[in-house]
Amino acid sequence: MTVVPRLMRVASVLLAWRLDEIVETAHLFRPLKLVRPLFGKPRPDVASLSRGERLRGALTELGPIFVKAGQVLSTRRDLVPADIADELALLQDQVPPFPGSEARAIIERELKQPVTALFARFEETALASASIAQVHAATLHDGREVVLKVLRPGIEQRIANDVALLRSLGELADRWHPAADKIRPLEVVAEVEKMLENELDLQREGASASLLKRNFDSGVDLYVPAVEWDFTTERVLTLERVYGVSCDDVDAIDAAGIDRRALAAKGVRVFYEQVFRDNFFHADAHPGNVWVDLSRKDEPRFIALDFGIMGSLPEADQYWLAQNFIALFERDYQRIAQLHVDAGWMPASVRVDELTAAVRTVCEPYFTRPLSQISLAELVVKLFRTAQKFQLTLQPQLILLQKTLLNIEGVGRRLDPDIDIWAVAHPVLERILRERYSVRRTLRDVRKRLPEWIHAGPQFPELIRDALSQVARGERRETTDPAALALRVELARRQRRALVASLLGGALLGCATLLWLSRPLFGPVWPAALALAGGIAAFAYGARR
Repeated sequence: MTVVPRLMRVASVLLAWRLDEIVETAHLFRPLKLVRPLFGKPRPDVASLSRGERLRGALTELGPIFVKAGQVLSTRRDLVPADIADELALLQDQVPPFPGSEARAIIERELKQPVTALFARFEETALASASIAQVHAATLHDGREVVLKVLRPGIEQRIANDVALLRSLGELADRWHPAADKIRPLEVVAEVEKMLENELDLQREGASASLLKRNFDSGVDLYVPAVEWDFTTERVLTLERVYGVSCDDVDAIDAAGIDRRALAAKGVRVFYEQVFRDNFFHADAHPGNVWVDLSRKDEPRFIALDFGIMGSLPEADQYWLAQNFIALFERDYQRIAQLHVDAGWMPASVRVDELTAAVRTVCEPYFTRPLSQISLAELVVKLFRTAQKFQLTLQPQLILLQKTLLNIEGVGRRLDPDIDIWAVAHPVLERILRERYSVRRTLRDVRKRLPEWIHAGPQFPELIRDALSQVARGERRETTDPAALALRVELARRQRRALVASLLGGALLGCATLLWLSRPLFGPVWPAALALAGGIAAFAYGARR
């Protein structure tokens, strides 16, 4: 019952912003129409605002956690209309700072020393403030400048209360909203909860920053501030202080004499390297978190900030997604459709010819324009929406990537409105794929996993026997659903191929070993090399299946 008064406040704010169509779909709020005059007048000029603007204003008034929820919802363009998603993406997570004396106390409690012993200088006035934490500047005793990110006092309990409220709203919407099966409100609340849980652990954020810095250790294209681990805990994160301007501050970038065209192309390359080379990408790359280093005129670079939301893809999804991008660049619509089925994103029962026609219908209007005017991010969003009609299973990590792609393309077009995203991205992606799936990389992966395969090899006959015994005893119940049966047949076919390839690879590697040891008797090396190459190829094929 303690949630009810807070639900009433949410309802009153929604009514004040005239979001009646949202409020009235929940049966609990329908009686409020009778007492609407008691909630006061609507906000000024609300009638002239779009529904997205009204929703953004309501979430801002409701507070920081609702702002976070709106930001997450803005990434779900597979669930919400584009006009609402665009407005929610503009939500700013800014709140008044808490007293610097409290920040000092938290730092001293976490680092177990007085601030004067830790730093030569500490500024109690916050540099920036958000709903989860705020940032203070300091100087170490060796003269290095740093910034400290400090969690707000009592933030854990406040977030727990607000998440409970969001969950209650989600349950109401899930039960009563007519489009609940499409919006999936409880999934959205779960995403907000997971994101907030990650942001509350600043040591985790420091580890993410450290990994991103290692991936771009040269610092030529992207600079990541170093983590000061001796001054970092779960509630305090200390980073090297960096200087720059927001990447959308075009006037400052022009005044510094930096080539914006080169900078925009570099931004696109950096994004594809994060996703497909390193499989670890900054998933909150809006202009506030991406700066430009004005001190480097001849070799401009970006500076990354705020590492609370990072993304990665399973290796299989990364491979299939890269192949989809290549097929999209080459306008091979049938391959795009087949890749979606092969990746397991769609049931095996989907008719590839119908999916191909749907993909062609989406893509062809775009290719009538000059490539510099084609929005790759917009095209990907439309492809995902079209594929959903064919029972696409869209994974959360792909949605996060989709949101990041939108952000990066937006940054690139602010810097260079005429940038040809396709011309920049295509060769980068092809180079990364050549390196990632090269013979040298395959040999290195085989050498790394060979002990594991040798250890598991003797278990294969026993596992196969057990599986066949279970089927013979009727312990495995079979489904009668045609789509599920077709998928099972496809999976069984792939497993058989993978098993045969693995057994063949093991036999060939054994032969290669024997032939190598018998060189003093038979002389030539090429039979051993041939057997080794065949074994590696068989293992690579099995691993891919």
